[in-house]
Amino acid sequence: MQTGSLWRKQLCFNMILLLSLLFPLWAEPAVSLEEDTTFTLEGKVRHLAVAPDGVYIATEEKLYQLSHNLTPLHCPTLRGLSGGEGQGHASLHCVSERELWKSDFTVNVLLPFVANKTLVICGATGNTNGHCEVLDLKNISKLLHSEDIQVGPLTQSDASISLLVELEKNPPQKETYILTAIQQDPNKPSTMSDAKTINLQNTLDSQTGGIFSLTEDQTFSPVIESKGTVEFVDGFQINQTIYILSNVDKNKVRLLWLKASKSKEETLESLEAATLNISGWDGSRLLASSVVPGGERVLWSGVFCVDRGQTNTQLVLFDISPPVINNPNKEPDFYFKKPPTNERTLKSLTAETVLYKQNSMTSVLAVRQKTWMVFFVGTADGQLIKLVVSQNYKVLCPEVLYKPCDECKVFPRMQLDPVDQKHIYVPFEKKILRVPVSQCSKYKTLQECWGAQDPFCVWCGSNNSCMFEVDCNSSNWLSIPEKPQKKMITYKVVKETTGRIKLVVQIHATVGENMKSSFACRFSAPLDNIDSSSQFPQCTFVLPSHLFLAAEGLSSTLNVTFGKGWVTEQVHLKNCSRIHEHHSSSLCQHCIRAGCTWTNNRCSWASEGDQTDSVCQKISSNPVSEEPVISSITPSNVSFHGRNGAVLSGRNLQDVIGVRIQTDTDCN
Repeated sequence: MQTGSLWRKQLCFNMILLLSLLFPLWAEPAVSLEEDTTFTLEGKVRHLAVAPDGVYIATEEKLYQLSHNLTPLHCPTLRGLSGGEGQGHASLHCVSERELWKSDFTVNVLLPFVANKTLVICGATGNTNGHCEVLDLKNISKLLHSEDIQVGPLTQSDASISLLVELEKNPPQKETYILTAIQQDPNKPSTMSDAKTINLQNTLDSQTGGIFSLTEDQTFSPVIESKGTVEFVDGFQINQTIYILSNVDKNKVRLLWLKASKSKEETLESLEAATLNISGWDGSRLLASSVVPGGERVLWSGVFCVDRGQTNTQLVLFDISPPVINNPNKEPDFYFKKPPTNERTLKSLTAETVLYKQNSMTSVLAVRQKTWMVFFVGTADGQLIKLVVSQNYKVLCPEVLYKPCDECKVFPRMQLDPVDQKHIYVPFEKKILRVPVSQCSKYKTLQECWGAQDPFCVWCGSNNSCMFEVDCNSSNWLSIPEKPQKKMITYKVVKETTGRIKLVVQIHATVGENMKSSFACRFSAPLDNIDSSSQFPQCTFVLPSHLFLAAEGLSSTLNVTFGKGWVTEQVHLKNCSRIHEHHSSSLCQHCIRAGCTWTNNRCSWASEGDQTDSVCQKISSNPVSEEPVISSITPSNVSFHGRNGAVLSGRNLQDVIGVRIQTDTDCN
């Protein structure tokens, strides 16, 4: 419950009831607010990749090719060496029933090479023999190339990564290579491996040395090595910069930059690094990572933890734009050719902001929608939480998109559907879930659609429904504005130097061109005949002076129409210079809500500039009434997803204008 001083300032009592303490939380058996698609797998998920041609999944037992709606297309069973270790080749066979492996074949690399229309799969048999295959991307049952060679780790590792990168070998033409970053632990016995920490290997037989080769000539294989323990979390390429995120000794999170150059050697030699620091934390580990696409700066989000149990987690935003001046090979934990001989000062980056605090976060996926950033967060108990964040990092109320009936951990690497951009793929231990990024259709009115504060949703005037903008066939749509707004309609009463009084109504929304032409404002009686003009996003009304003679003012309903859609707002007009019947702590609020302005500790007619009720929060005074007390809440069982219609009983509730019931989510 908020302190008395705070609710006195705001005359608004926001009651935060921790339901887990007050009464049991009832979870509905339904798994989602809208229909999701689930595909159950044989064996545990090892790797997930999504491409324009489909979804590719490697488990302990099978390799799956699914359509984007998770319909199975091909499912070869992974089999090892046909005659035992050292004989024949590992291979994939598409069978209807599970087959016993002659020798374990572990998939450690799964990369759709879209430009080449192939799927690269690499791993090991018996954790000792490296093996790679190139498959047809449209039919993974078709084997195009097979080779005994190591690409990536030989043993199963959740702390190794692989990705395709492009180097400018023959500008402006680019060539694609496989970058692998392999987990290093000096305390564990090493396997028979020639692979170093970070490697670049060929993807085509036409490249120097042939497919999967490390070398660029006959004498030298450029690689990056490391000191101490290294666990890799993520890697990606943006333009000419390759980014690699890792955990190193002493609970440090390290970011590596590589400049994609004309050769493998030049690329790896360009190594630069920085430590990612979070204010107030001496050390931390990175659990999951996602870059925010688009924008002038390279914004990146990470799930960090500070405890061994990985329960104390935070979602943190960094600007990881590469250095303007290249100062390569100054990293103490990673080196090219020669290890560092002396202690080096390492660059550090400080977090832009902590976006979200939630226990046991395990994964994150960031997308950009217009001016908004949207983060999808997975948790250890299987929740999928959606966060909408503005340009100035204001986080709107979190929304739970999915909660399972049983507690299943969401694995770190969720992915966006690259075709429709409207679904995300969420990997669990033995299943894949396809979840829509928004549930626009559940909002039935224009006001509800706007009130959802969801940048993916628009009110489509042509269909008279809430939907994705891409599904609205015309530019006749309305959505939330570029900046967070509590109300769609605000107004102010302006007195001009001539003595004329006008009411200026402001609409806080973004609209398509066709929606602007259908925009209009109109009052109900007794103000239905006053002069007005409408041009989005404003309506202006000229008010007769006699309306402000009565001390109690005048109330009327404002109707704002957008074609077939409409919203209403109750407008309470008062003479701004006469608002003085309340104590100063509440007087400011009454002044602002009447469309007036608060200056020099008094209420007066508004000016053309904007003013919000935030000015009232600075006013401190004595209470005008006792603190509200709640004695009962009905119903006593509350759905996990939340429902309207709770009844509160108690004392001193007459000045309460807002109530919020929530669990342990910090939603302000």
